[in-house]
Formats: sequence, C-alpha cells, structure tokens
Amino acid sequence: MTRGSAHTTTQAADAATFAGRERDWRNGPIVYQVLVDRFAPALQLSSKHALYPAPKQLRDWSEQPRQGAYLPDARLSSHEIDFWGGDLASLAGRLDYLQQLGADVLYLNPIHLAYTNHKYDALDFMAISPEFGDRADFVELAAGVHARGMKLVLDGVFNHMGRNAPIFQEALSNPASAWRDWFAIGAQYDGGARVWTGYQNLPELNLENPAVRAYLYESPDSVLRSYLRDGADGWRLDTAFELGHAYLRDLTSAAHAEKAGSLIVGEIVNYPDEWLRSIDAVMNFSLRHIVLDLISGALTPARAARMLDRLVCDAGIEPMLKSWVLIDNHDIPRIATQLPRVAQRRLAQVLQFTLPGAPNVYYGSEIGMTGGADPENRGPMRWDLVRADNPELAWIKQLIAIRKQQRALRIGNARLVEAERLFAFERYTERALETLVVLVNPSGTAITERVMIANAGLMDGTLMVDLLGDADTPAAGTVDAGFMTVTVPAETAFILAPRERFLGGYSRYKRGQ
Repeated sequence: MTRGSAHTTTQAADAATFAGRERDWRNGPIVYQVLVDRFAPALQLSSKHALYPAPKQLRDWSEQPRQGAYLPDARLSSHEIDFWGGDLASLAGRLDYLQQLGADVLYLNPIHLAYTNHKYDALDFMAISPEFGDRADFVELAAGVHARGMKLVLDGVFNHMGRNAPIFQEALSNPASAWRDWFAIGAQYDGGARVWTGYQNLPELNLENPAVRAYLYESPDSVLRSYLRDGADGWRLDTAFELGHAYLRDLTSAAHAEKAGSLIVGEIVNYPDEWLRSIDAVMNFSLRHIVLDLISGALTPARAARMLDRLVCDAGIEPMLKSWVLIDNHDIPRIATQLPRVAQRRLAQVLQFTLPGAPNVYYGSEIGMTGGADPENRGPMRWDLVRADNPELAWIKQLIAIRKQQRALRIGNARLVEAERLFAFERYTERALETLVVLVNPSGTAITERVMIANAGLMDGTLMVDLLGDADTPAAGTVDAGFMTVTVPAETAFILAPRERFLGGYSRYKRGQ
C-alpha cells in the first residue's frame, strides 16, 4: 500500500496502468465457486443410479450432509461417498442465475475422474467423472459460460492422486512398474507410500520425475494445457504451496504459453509475499485473518490497518488484485455459521467486496446457507431460498452492484486512511472522482473520528456520500484539505464516494483532477 501524497504519481502517468488492468479479466472479478455434485439437481437423475454403486449412496436433495463413519478398507469416511447427483449439464442449466447475480468467473471444484464426491482423489485427470458427464459436456459448459461473458476456472489437484488410481495400485504392487517412480513408495511410509497430510487415500505424486511434470503441465497434451484448449480460462491449484516455487513457476509459464492471460491461483495458506513471484495469485488467507480478527476484536482497527498495509506492500498491488478474497469455502464453515450475527457478517462482506482482490462467493452463501466444518458446509444448493424477499441475497446483490459500478474497487490501488479507532482505507485510480473511502467500525458503540485522506486529487469542500445508503442519506462528511470528521455507528461500514458539486455550472473538478 502507498501512504501519503509523497507516493502519489501524476494521474496522466497512471492512466495507462489502470487501463491495462481494466483489460485483464483476472483483476478484481467476482468469483462464484461451485461443487458440481451439490449445485443443481440432475435433469435425468433416474438414468444415473448405476453410477453410484454401494457403498456409495445417492441422497435426496432435501437431505443435509453429516459426518460419516471411517471405512478402513476404502481408507476414507463414508460421507466422502455420499452423492446428491448434480452434474455439468444441470449446472449449465443454471448459468443464467450466475449471470443475473453478477458473477464474472465460475470456479469448479475438481471434476476429473475420482472415487469420492469431492474428487480430490483423482483416478485419471484426463477423464471427467461420469457422475458429472464427459469432456464433451465440459466443452459445452465452457461455451455457455463464455457466451454469458464469464470465465471458467478449474481445480487442479497436482500434488496427489487417489489410492484407487490404477496407476498407483500397479506402482504399489509391482516394483518393476513404469509407474513406480510416479509416487514416493517405500517401507519407510505408513501404508507403503508417502501420502498427503496423513490421508491414506491420497498418495503424493513425485514431481521430481520429469514424466509426471510432462503429464500434468509441460507436454502440449498435458492435463493443464488440454483443458485450457477445451475452454478453461485458468486453474486454482489445490494445496499449491506443496508444489514449491520452481514447479509453480514452470506450471504458470506453461499455462500462459498455452493460453495468454490465463489465471493460475494457488491455495497457499502461507503468508503470500514471495509466493506471488511464482504464481499469478493466491487465495488470500492472510487477508481473511485480518478481516475476521478485526471483526471479532482480536485486532484493533489501527493494528489491522498496519497489517493490511504490510500485506499489500509485501505482496504488491498487481498480484493482490488477482488474488481471491475468501471468507468461506468447501474447507471452511459457511459465513453465516462463522458469523451468525447479521451486523458482523455484513462487515465481513463489505470488506470482502472492497479490499483489493477478487471476492470469492461460495455457492449458497449469497442466500444465507449455513453449515459447519466439512461435510456440513457442502450441503445441496437451497434453490428455495433464491427469492426476491431473501435479505441475504438482496444484500449480496447490492454489494455486487456497487462493485460493478465502481472501477476503483476492481482495479484501483489501495492505501490507508489515517485513523486510530476506525479501520479505514482508500481505493483510488487516476481519476479523483472514482476514489472510495471505506470506514469500518467493528465496536459496539458509535465512533466519531477526524481522519486524514491523503489524496491530493480530492478537492476542498467535496462531500463524501455512503454508497450503502439510499438517495436520502445525507453526506457522511466533507473533505477539508484532506481532513474529514465522520461519525460511524456501531458495527457499521461506510463506502464513501465523492459527490461532485455544481454551483451554477461551476465545479472544482472542471479540469478532471
């Protein structure tokens, strides 16, 4: 983040930078995440029953996932093989909903051939699980996504496969197998092979083997490159930090060579910093901690602001704009469960949609679905809650509309607003009237504070109006030489925008500052 006018460059010099960001779809889009099995009921479910042989179970759409029993023979829990029957065709039939919601990117959890419902245990990366469809169905889905002006990102699980994968079973049983060196196999490992984080169902791939890297991403016919040709626009990499910097750089370069402007975003739970030199973007878990710790009171506003400043400075604004801002997902309890109080949930969502990055909306969270830890957070989509009178949906649509209308939220720089008791920052471009000032009061009492907005383009006497209010909401304050006194009610956020004042045709912004 930049601080103060000493870091402010001329608007003319900045114009080309912001225009370039605007042309790049990866900067600041709204990402909508879908578990295919749980999003939309299959149109021809009766014809699919044979795809779920015992011990798999096909659940009714009205049922909710529950923790299952461990199955020692399969080396997984029974809830991992409970299915609800969604597929690519049924998802394609709901694309209008995503378009009307305002999503820019559809991100799918894994769809490749695997044994479980979550598909993080690949049997064959090149094939799509028959419960979901086939490659032709994927191509058709991608075409439908693109026809609506959206992009499509897939989930790449390139650190490990599933224990049931035929190549792993052969490698494990036959020391002379051609697949033996695709895995780390030996008596020193529990179960005979190195597995991810102790999960016996997930043997790790040996990326040091050139044949593995060629199969995954280097070869023209590799997994990564072939799906990009079939219509994917990028990949989210599962447990990406496990791959290491060198392989991440090579993989990212391979994706860009296959499809210019494609996105590689990593699930990297570490502090982002140097990882963003090896990959386009991260799922920003560090930013998530700042948001939630601020709201819970674990961080004071001033300390949270310093952490935000450090994070943006270390990461750099360009990769930050491409990184995904998440509060919940398939591995984390849903936001309505994490933050059951509406006021706190609203604060988190305002920050999710205004901090630099791409808001990651987990399917169903926009309608208020609840759910604790996996598998409870992976319930079937509640289409009965998609109603005009649902306040959760109306609220998310309001945030999406503001983001669509405000260029600075998508591609703008970020810097702190000088404050002590409010969490305060600014998003800005080369155009002064696009400036937005976000003020958050997470406390239980109203706060009146005099803040300094170090933006030389904001003219003296500029009124600042809250975009979350209605047409009758009075200005929150007036800028006076960069200073403003403002009162923010308890547990409230303001998104303040400058309002140009005309006096008989006169404006202090007449020369476009």
